[in-house]
Amino acid sequence: MYDFFNDPTQLAPAKVLYEARADGSFVLSSPEPLQPYARCIGQWLEHWAVQAPERAYLAERRGAGWFSLNYAQVRQRVGALAQGLLELDIPAGRPLLMLSENDLDQALLTLAALHVGIPVSTVSVAYSRNTGSGCSKLKAIVEVLKPALIFVNDGDAYCRAIELVNPDCPVVAARNAQEIPGALALPQLYKSESPAVMHAFARLDGDTPARYLMTSGSTGAPKAVVHTHGMLCANQQAIAQCWRFLEHEELIVLDWLPWSHVFGANHNFNLVLRNGGTLYIDDGLPLPGQIDRTVENLKSVRPTLYFNVPRGYEVLLPYLERDEGLARALFGRLRMLFYAAAALPQSSWARLSACATKVRDTPLFFATEWGSTETSPVVTSVHFAADKAGIIGLPVPGTQLKFVPCGDKLEMRVRGPSVFPRYLKDPAGSLAAFDEEGFYCIGDAGRLVDPQRPELGVQFDGRVTEDFKLSSGTWVSVGTLRPRLVSALAPYASDCVICGHDRDVIGALIYPSPALRDVLGADGQHMSGAQLAMQSEVRLALCSGLLALAKEFPASSQHAVRVVILDSPPSLSDGEITDKGYINQRMALSLRAEAVTRLYADSLDPSVILLAEVYGEAV
Repeated sequence: MYDFFNDPTQLAPAKVLYEARADGSFVLSSPEPLQPYARCIGQWLEHWAVQAPERAYLAERRGAGWFSLNYAQVRQRVGALAQGLLELDIPAGRPLLMLSENDLDQALLTLAALHVGIPVSTVSVAYSRNTGSGCSKLKAIVEVLKPALIFVNDGDAYCRAIELVNPDCPVVAARNAQEIPGALALPQLYKSESPAVMHAFARLDGDTPARYLMTSGSTGAPKAVVHTHGMLCANQQAIAQCWRFLEHEELIVLDWLPWSHVFGANHNFNLVLRNGGTLYIDDGLPLPGQIDRTVENLKSVRPTLYFNVPRGYEVLLPYLERDEGLARALFGRLRMLFYAAAALPQSSWARLSACATKVRDTPLFFATEWGSTETSPVVTSVHFAADKAGIIGLPVPGTQLKFVPCGDKLEMRVRGPSVFPRYLKDPAGSLAAFDEEGFYCIGDAGRLVDPQRPELGVQFDGRVTEDFKLSSGTWVSVGTLRPRLVSALAPYASDCVICGHDRDVIGALIYPSPALRDVLGADGQHMSGAQLAMQSEVRLALCSGLLALAKEFPASSQHAVRVVILDSPPSLSDGEITDKGYINQRMALSLRAEAVTRLYADSLDPSVILLAEVYGEAV
C-alpha cells in the first residue's frame, strides 16, 4: 500500500544534525543544504505568467460565484499598477500602507509595489475600526512607517479612520473614493506599462525591503519588522524542500487569514505564488455570523491545502461534525491540513481526525510549522507523520535552532537567511533582539520529544515571558497548560486565560463556546457568564473537565482548580486576541482584572466554579 509519509518525493525524511555545547546548550539544524532561491518575489509571477498563463491564480467572491484572474491577467494588471506607482514618484523606503480586508485589489496592488521595489505594510483592520479610541494605535503605526500612499478598499468604510489619522500622504480607494477628500480612485493608478517597470524590477536584490510587518503585540507594543525579498524567497525555498509535493501537485487554497499577519501574507500568499497555485480569498471569518460564508466557500472550492488557526478549527468543527457534505468538501482531496499561530488542543486534533476518517481512506496529513514575524515566519516544519498536537517539527534547511537553558526550560533562538535584519527605526530594539552569536531571541521555549532521538522533533513548551510562579515557587507553563485545559473542557470552552501569578493555586478565565450555552438550550443563549455558572448542568460539565485534567496531571502546576466564565468573547479591537486568533495573555489579564479578582477573592463569589465540587477536597 502506498505510504505518503515515507515517500521522499512527497516529504523530506525526518533527519536532523545535533551539536552539543559545553555550556549546556545545543543546536539543531537540517542536514539538507538550502538550495538556490529567487532574487525577488516578482520572479515567481514572471515565471508563472510564462509557464502557466491560463492557470487561475487569484479569485474572490462576487455575487453568487467567483471572479478569477489567471497568471497572465494578473501579470498584465500588476505591470499597469506598477507603472502608476512609479509615476507617483514615491520616495525610496517609504511604504504603501494597506488598511482594509483581504481582496483582489489589495493583492494586485501589493504585487505591483513589490515588483518595483516599494515595500508594503498591511496593518490589522481592527486598528482602523477602533475609531472610538481615536485610532490611537493606527496613528502610532503611521508615525513609525511614514507611508507614501495609503490604500483602502472602500472609502465609505474607512473615511472616519483616515479623518482621525490625517495622514500627510495620498490615499487611494478601490470604491467610493469620493468619501475621502482628495483621495484617488484605484482605476486612476492603472497606466500603460513602460520599460521603466522592468528596469525597476531588475534593480531589486535580496536586501531590498519587501514588507514592513507589524508584530502582533502579544509580547508588548507592536513593532515594524523589516522583511527583505531575500528573507521571504529563502523561506519559501526551505518550505518547498520540506513539503516536496508542493512543486508537483495541484495547489488549490481557500484562505481567510489576514495579510496583516506573517501567516496569511508571507506564508500562505507567497506559498501559492511561489508554487504556481490558485488562491481563493475567503470572505468568511471564524466568527458567529461569518463562519457560514466559509462553509459555503469550502463546499464550492474543495481545497487541496487548508490553513487555519486552532480557534478557526474550533469554530468550524461543529459544522464538519454534522454535515458530511462539508467534511467531504474539505477532506475529500486534501493533501495537507495545517494549523499554526497557537497550540492546537488535542481534543480538536481528535475531532478533526474523526471527521476526516468518515470521508477519506488515506490518513490525514496534519502539518504545522513554528516561527514568528521576525523569522519570515518558518523556523521548524512538520514534514513527517505526527500522532499528536504540540510537535513543531524540525529546523528547515538553512536555519539553525539553538536551545539555551532558562530556569527549568530551554529557550529557543534562531539564526538563518530568513531571520529579519532589523526593526524599522529602532536600532536599540534591533540590537537587543539578538544574542552575542547573532541568534534571534524569539522568546519561546521548546524541548526534544525524545532527547535520545532528536529526529522525532521539537515539542513546543510555551512562551518564556508568559510563564509565572505560584506562591510555592513552582513554575507554571502557560503555553503547555492552556491547550490542555481547553482540550479537557471540550467542547465547552473556546479558549481560556491562565491565572495564578504569586497565588496558591491555578485558576482560569473561560470564554464559553456555543456548546456550553446549548447545554441549557434556548435559555442559555443570552445568559451572562455568572448566570451560566449558577446552572448545575454547566457546573457539572466544566467540573468534569477539570477533574479529568487533574487526574491526568495531578501536580499543582499542571491543572486548574477554579474557573470563572466570562461574559464576552475576546476583543480584537482591544488587543485581547490577535487577528490570527491567539489570546494575548498579558492583555487579557489586564482587561479582565475584575474577573481575576473574583476568581481569587477571600470570600468566593458563588459564580466561581471549583474543582473541589467533584474532587471532594478543599482548594
